[in-house]
Amino acid sequence: MAPEAVFGVPTRHEGDPERVAVLLPGAGYVPARPLLHYARTVLARHGWSVQEVWWQAPETEDVVERSRWVAGQARAALDRERAGRLLLVGKSLGTFAAPVAAERGLPAIWLTPLLGYDVVVAGLRGTPAPALLVGGTADRSWDGDVARGLGHEYVEIPGADHGLEGGDPVESARMLADVTAAMNRFVGGL
Repeated sequence: MAPEAVFGVPTRHEGDPERVAVLLPGAGYVPARPLLHYARTVLARHGWSVQEVWWQAPETEDVVERSRWVAGQARAALDRERAGRLLLVGKSLGTFAAPVAAERGLPAIWLTPLLGYDVVVAGLRGTPAPALLVGGTADRSWDGDVARGLGHEYVEIPGADHGLEGGDPVESARMLADVTAAMNRFVGGL
C-alpha cells in the first residue's frame, strides 16, 4: 500500500482540476499494483487529476450486494469531484461500476472486467461513452466473444490471467507494456 493511502480515504494526485479520473481497485488489487499504477501514470502524463479509491471490499459472496456496494463507492467518489470531465478506471471488482459509467455517460477503462455478470455487461452495453476493455485469454472472468460484441475498444492479451500476467515474469512485463500502451492510446484519444 502507498504510504499516504488509508483504506476508505481517497488518495489524490493533482493534474488538471477540470479533468479527473477515479480509479476503483479490485477486491485484493490495490491502486499501488502495476495495472492501476500505470493507469494513474498514463492519466497524469495526459494532464488528468487522479483520485485513487482504497477500499476494504465486503466479505459477502452475494453478487447483488457487492455490485451495489461498488456502485455506491463509485458514486461517492464521483460526487466529490466538481470537474467538467470525469473518467472511471476499474479493475475486476471495480467493474461493477459499469452501470454508474453508463448512467452518467462517462468514458471508462475496464481492466479484467467481470464479463460473466449481467450487471457488468448491461452497464457496458448501455454506455454511450467510449470505453476500453482489457482482458486475458487465461482469465475465467474474461469472455472475448462478449467483449467483441459490446462495440467498445478492447484489448485481449493471449495467455494473460486475471492479473493480466503470464507465468514468466519477462512475458508478464511485456503484457503490462501492451496494456499500458493501450491505455495511453485510449486516454490520448479522449
